[in-house]
Amino acid sequence: MKTRTFQQVDVFTDTAFLGNPLAVVLDGTDLSDAQMQAFARWTQLSETTFVLPPTPAGVAGGADYRVRIFTPGAELPFAGHPTLGTAHAWLKAGGQPRQSGQLVQECGVGLVSLKSVDGRWAFAAPPLQRQTPAPALLAEVLAALGLQPDEVLAAQDLNNGPHWLGLLIDSVDSLLALEPDHAALKRLNTKVGVAAKRESNANHSANGLIRRANREARAFAASTRIANDPTDLEVRAFAAPVGIAEDPVTGSLNASLAQWLMAEGHMPGRYSARQGTALGRAGQVFLSKDAQGQVWVGGDVVGCIQGTVTL
Repeated sequence: MKTRTFQQVDVFTDTAFLGNPLAVVLDGTDLSDAQMQAFARWTQLSETTFVLPPTPAGVAGGADYRVRIFTPGAELPFAGHPTLGTAHAWLKAGGQPRQSGQLVQECGVGLVSLKSVDGRWAFAAPPLQRQTPAPALLAEVLAALGLQPDEVLAAQDLNNGPHWLGLLIDSVDSLLALEPDHAALKRLNTKVGVAAKRESNANHSANGLIRRANREARAFAASTRIANDPTDLEVRAFAAPVGIAEDPVTGSLNASLAQWLMAEGHMPGRYSARQGTALGRAGQVFLSKDAQGQVWVGGDVVGCIQGTVTL
């Protein structure tokens, strides 16, 4: 065991404690997979990252550093808020990019580029594979969420490293009132990202009305919080299979949602997403598509804890 530099940051927020926290061990050399997983389990944060020197292949591709990303239950090939949070921590610790104004991160999915977009660091959304979900699985997921099929505007199986079932539903209030059966989602081994367009709040199904009536205070409070902000899309992420009932703010999910929803015309080429409202957070994700069709995912990062950890 040795003393290693450590930071804890809050991602997708400009105000500490309102985003998604991330633990960053800035020297992961000589740690085994089991040691990394044990520390990630101990932090009980949605993700913990370990910074390493890039591999020879990474160096050849321009990587500034390599990162391994762990949830309390598993390692991830890629995740968005750990990408932005690790970049912030690495730079704050004195990291020097090989190319000014740009970063290249090596991780499980390969090389991920970062650059400044509108004054914030943003990462290039990895290539997305998507397809129509299997009807039987979709039906079981909807049952676990308590949603009726007529509340779903679109559904897509999304994979950009992390694998999500994406749902676009017809009401922000219904989205914020969801109380999923997390045990069922874990049994189905399915992570689910649910989104609703902010102006789309016209769900009049009996199921939706009953659900909102039963949770009136919670839905009212959540709706009030978003009433006067410019958010275009509200998002929630349920990830029971990797040990997280609900993730506060999820970059990888927002990346794949943006690639899908922009391609299908559900969202414009530039929009903002809000996530974490139901958890008392105020995460903000900024999505944009450049002239070459690349989607960029940006957000603010705030440092919260800086010190050392013995590992």
